[in-house]
Amino acid sequence: MAATGHLLFVLAISMSVAAVSAHNITGILDGYPEYSLYNSYLSQTKVCDEINSRSTVTSLVLTNGAMSSLVSNLSLADIKNALRLLTLLDYYDTKKLHSLHDGSELTTTLYQTTGDASGNMGHVNITNLRGGKVGFASAAPGSQFQATYTKSVKQEPYNLSVLEVSDPITFPGLFNSPSAASTNLTALLEKAGCKQFAHLIVSSGVIKVYQAAMDKGLTLFAPTDDAFHAKDLPDLSKLTSVDLEKVLQYHALPQYAPKASLKTIKGNIQTLASTGAGKYDLSVIAKGDDVSIDTGVDKSRVASTVLDDTPTVIHTMDSVLLPPELFGGAPSPALAPAPEGSAPAPSPKAAGKKKKKSKSPSHSPPAPPADTPEMSPVDAPDAEGAADKADVKKKNGATAVATSFAATMASAALFAASFL
Repeated sequence: MAATGHLLFVLAISMSVAAVSAHNITGILDGYPEYSLYNSYLSQTKVCDEINSRSTVTSLVLTNGAMSSLVSNLSLADIKNALRLLTLLDYYDTKKLHSLHDGSELTTTLYQTTGDASGNMGHVNITNLRGGKVGFASAAPGSQFQATYTKSVKQEPYNLSVLEVSDPITFPGLFNSPSAASTNLTALLEKAGCKQFAHLIVSSGVIKVYQAAMDKGLTLFAPTDDAFHAKDLPDLSKLTSVDLEKVLQYHALPQYAPKASLKTIKGNIQTLASTGAGKYDLSVIAKGDDVSIDTGVDKSRVASTVLDDTPTVIHTMDSVLLPPELFGGAPSPALAPAPEGSAPAPSPKAAGKKKKKSKSPSHSPPAPPADTPEMSPVDAPDAEGAADKADVKKKNGATAVATSFAATMASAALFAASFL
């Protein structure tokens, strides 16, 4: 019994350490109507996705009255930065707030991670004030403690803490975010090192498609100039005007998806070029803080964000996105016409049938392996052979799982035995 108890204890500890923290800030605040406006803007600006992606975070929330005063004359981009500055990248509860070392400390916020903060302006000063109060202020010299701790709302030790504060935290320059409405799109792209892409969307007229989508939601993936100089990039000048427009529309989503939101997307996502049935769709690969876009032909990393103004966001990309509908399996989307009088090359299927009819097995090439995608139906193995191989794979897989589980349990038992 003692050994079993020790073993269960060790396994429980191991599982708790291995567990990945996941929280839902909007789901938590749904149960508090006094923060409904704050919660609404978390969703509109997608700051909720940034919060949920953090393993350790403290959200300083505002009541509906305080939030109304904050948003009255601000754009969504400015509201987003205000919410980011209210999000601390450390865990604070009531006890920790009242036991700060030397009564004060500087902590990092989500706003600091955007790269838009000058110096340490993305930090917040937390200080124990007279009368047992705790104040929050910008790290800017001379900033006043306008925001004070009001009460604790919710804790998930030591991953998520939700605390109510009296007022927002601000500083001069926080609300100067560029807006999509006032931004010259081509000038912004050129400044970000995407001159070639800017030239293409203007000359093709696709820029008008982008501008029409900006009011409802637009995510633009803009390849840098270096991406257009890649050696393995197909010659885009050989594309017809219609196909070039498709490629450029393929670089945009009809929705607002900042980087943190891209990490949460599962499965295929439609682009402005999508026509249904999975045509011209994309998928997202997220590893830690790195996000890449997968076309099925190539993968391109999201390098930076040059504009984030809800509902429009512009990301720069390391490479040009190539849709498989135009580039899948071909080195170039436009093939030169065959010379007059030349016979057409036989199709893979025809070639396969021709080899099948050969009466001289000594001159026939060996059949390709069963997992070769280019294999013609004639050369494919029969159904019974395929089924046998599938059964073998299943048995091997089951054996591997059982072996792995047994090894894990044995290790845990040995470790538990060391406590006896």
